[in-house]
Amino acid sequence: MGEAVKECNLIPNLQLPVASRVIVRTTAVAPTTETMAHSSGTSALRKVNKFEINCPASIGTLLLLELQVKPLFDFGEADWFCSKVIVATPEGDKVLFPCYRWFTGDEKLVFRDALGRFIFKTMWQLHAQGVPYKVKADSPGTLPEDIRFSFTKETEFQSSQLSALIKLKLQALADRKEPWTNFEDLNLVYTERRTDIYEYVRQHWREDEFFGYQLLNGMNPMMIQKCSELPKKFPVTEDMVKAFLPTGSSLKNEMKNGNIFICDYKRLDGLPGNVLHKEQQHITAPLCLLFSNPEGKLLPIAIQLKQEPGEENPIFLPSDSESDWLLAKTFVRNAEFSEHSLHFHLLRGHLIAEVFALATLRNFPAVHPLFKLLSPHTRYTLHINILARGMLISAEGGFAKSTALGSEGLPMLLKRAASTLTYSSVCLPDDIKARGVEDIPNYYYRDDGLKLWNIINRYVDGVVRYYYKSNNDVVKDTELQCWIGDIHKYGFLEKDGGIPSFKTVDELVKFVTMVIFAASAQHGSVNNGQFDFGGWMPNHPSALRRPPPTKKGGSAKDSIFDTLPVIGTTVNAMATLYLLSKASSFPHPLGYYPEDLFSEKTPLQMIEKFQEDLKSLSSEIDKRNRDLPLPYIYLDPKQLENSVAI
Repeated sequence: MGEAVKECNLIPNLQLPVASRVIVRTTAVAPTTETMAHSSGTSALRKVNKFEINCPASIGTLLLLELQVKPLFDFGEADWFCSKVIVATPEGDKVLFPCYRWFTGDEKLVFRDALGRFIFKTMWQLHAQGVPYKVKADSPGTLPEDIRFSFTKETEFQSSQLSALIKLKLQALADRKEPWTNFEDLNLVYTERRTDIYEYVRQHWREDEFFGYQLLNGMNPMMIQKCSELPKKFPVTEDMVKAFLPTGSSLKNEMKNGNIFICDYKRLDGLPGNVLHKEQQHITAPLCLLFSNPEGKLLPIAIQLKQEPGEENPIFLPSDSESDWLLAKTFVRNAEFSEHSLHFHLLRGHLIAEVFALATLRNFPAVHPLFKLLSPHTRYTLHINILARGMLISAEGGFAKSTALGSEGLPMLLKRAASTLTYSSVCLPDDIKARGVEDIPNYYYRDDGLKLWNIINRYVDGVVRYYYKSNNDVVKDTELQCWIGDIHKYGFLEKDGGIPSFKTVDELVKFVTMVIFAASAQHGSVNNGQFDFGGWMPNHPSALRRPPPTKKGGSAKDSIFDTLPVIGTTVNAMATLYLLSKASSFPHPLGYYPEDLFSEKTPLQMIEKFQEDLKSLSSEIDKRNRDLPLPYIYLDPKQLENSVAI
């Protein structure tokens, strides 16, 4: 019939998605595949081709098959209809991969076996009332193999948890109930694993300038916001703070000029304190007022330790006694510990990323462009969160054993924090504007973060617009609409939090930018510096053994040691911070994509440009940091993981 001879080639590439890929080269016997196919030119012609592939090592369960057709000698048509592929394994099993698709040109098809599954269809589970849902899996072993840690990675995490105290040489102190009596003893304890930033913190933690700096560039740069009007519950007067403002100025003028800022820890109000070593721990909900002075330094000028004003809730000032002022700042730093750990790290880092990861796995097939775009940024997230729930935030976990909130206060704070979770609050440009911190000087988190957001946005924009040519493409993508529906329902709990309805390409680009930024940059910014800033316990105490002072002048030099956590609580908390901020031995830095998920020219070009832009920003940050007494490294792309994987 004059028909060109055609050849159906089984590409020797069996992919284990997300985690790894095994390359199998055609050489000898086993396993064997049979491909049932016929050409487009002769519908009656059926041709059965057999291919033999050698697999030098066991690859376990076959997950995906990739198939490609090429014309013999690179001429003639290459259209081919493949009905099915049968894989005969060395163990004697036969695995059916139904296809029933036409191939065109050099098109590659990726398809799964014929077994019916609902792997992710019923995998949402209530975490706690009012909190984003979690994956329905009590152990990592119940997750599909392709989204779990490798054995080595899981062993590393678990052994790190068990050996963190040993590595820090703190094991002998873990059960000690005595209080610290001097800072010299505390300093002698930490002789291992210190970083330059840790040393800087240890030397400067008492200073007002460093106290303010941490609210901008420490492990939690998310609390501070501009204060244009004092809350009635925080009755700071002009006379109280005029000594800390420029001569001739006033609190009212400085608020008008945008130089007054506030941190309000109201979410902690009324939460029950934990009991550690048979001793009650105390939680406060302070308010802290700060002034950004003409030299660009952010300084605390007033602290109130409880929400309601009154005679037994004085407003502490820098002019008070040294011990009073240091104690007041210490209560604020303890409030920072709780807000950072549970709100900005756990909720807005791990839990919301888990929703993104599970929604992606449930709704997008592996060939969907958004699965290809997002899957590197969901890598290991479900697995790490399951481990964290067992080891860190369970009733017997590290948080219950070493913090003032413990297992009773934890879900209460999470629920309060989740009530503030909105779409705009997880979009960095919107959040910066809402908090009124666009112009505060020396805010490196904002500066680096916005540049990184824009780099991610350009990458996402290029890839998304290649596949979605019009707004109508977005509206008609039912898988995409189900994806955003899951996120709205299980992540933002169906509240009116500004979640877009996905009617335009612009909306999709911004949302996907947010997902990638949240899973990589935002999580890294609140995770990676935990031991740097928290390893020196007085700067970031996990618990306090005394209630806040009810009057000025009542504290003495030793009051700080009567208040700080005991030795055992300290070393257990610090070991946890060490574990959480420890760099992975198997890093996947932001923009590093070892799996070849895209094959089209445009997405590949966008990835290459993305990597170039990240490298350029990293160089810019390095250059800036050389001139800083304390470098800000937590949004340096080379320091960030692609996903929430630790």
